[in-house]
Amino acid sequence: MKNLFFSLSLFLLFTVTFAQDRITGEAFATRSEVIAQHGMACTSQPLATQVALDILKAGGNAIDAAIAANALLGLVEPTGNGVGGDLFAILWDAKTKKLYGLNASGRSPRSLTIDYFRQNDYDKIPAFGPLPVSVPGCVDGWFELNKKFGTMEMDQILKPTITYAREGFPVTELIAHYWAGNARSLSSYPNVSYEDLASHRSEWVEPLSINYRGYDIWELPPNGQGIT
Repeated sequence: MKNLFFSLSLFLLFTVTFAQDRITGEAFATRSEVIAQHGMACTSQPLATQVALDILKAGGNAIDAAIAANALLGLVEPTGNGVGGDLFAILWDAKTKKLYGLNASGRSPRSLTIDYFRQNDYDKIPAFGPLPVSVPGCVDGWFELNKKFGTMEMDQILKPTITYAREGFPVTELIAHYWAGNARSLSSYPNVSYEDLASHRSEWVEPLSINYRGYDIWELPPNGQGIT
């Protein structure tokens, strides 16, 4: 019985490790590597990837394409990305030979103070509900990135998203499932104010680095959690 179990385990291990019928390349790989000469884009949604490629083909640079893809993801895949979120970026500028960091995370809403938490006996910010929501900083981050590094006008970059918003787009099953669930759970929560949105400003920061085994590793300073 032990020999049978051992043989079965080896068979399963071999089957999992060499599951793909490949003529060449690594046996564990499920797809061939993606190769391009003039540009490449990768997102979690095909329409967003296509929009990024269209921006590159129209003469935009990587920043323009990233903004266009991020904007469309907020429309077609709001369960994973959205204009109501934050934005963090680390960019290498070949012209100035410098690494730049952008913190476009939102602050706490103006009407939500530390006194509210104390008066209501909160010892930490809850994981769900309206209290952990910060002012959306993503859109301001787009404009900061475009102003400093972009080559195309924002109306051209955002045009594909505006078009899909007006004309509609196909919603896949998984996104539809999570979208419906989020709509039910978030419908009763209040929104941030116009004043909060209008007063938000992104911040250009100096990235932090440490050398690890001969490699320089870079990350944005707090308030992000990447440094930990």
